[in-house]
Amino acid sequence: MAASKRLLRTVGSESMLFGICGGLAKYFDLDASLIRVLWAVITFVGIGSPILIFLAMAIIVPKEQ
Repeated sequence: MAASKRLLRTVGSESMLFGICGGLAKYFDLDASLIRVLWAVITFVGIGSPILIFLAMAIIVPKEQ
């Protein structure tokens, strides 16, 4: 039986601010630096509300154990 894939915030050395980008990187099996750069570009370009989405994810997404 395969383990279910869950989005979790990272803790420890993989976490920079709230662990959101590290958690997304683990979930999508990508490098965390790539996710951070993409998130910064999206924030500076102003597509949607990335800061509000980030803060909502910091509150809603649970930390990994």
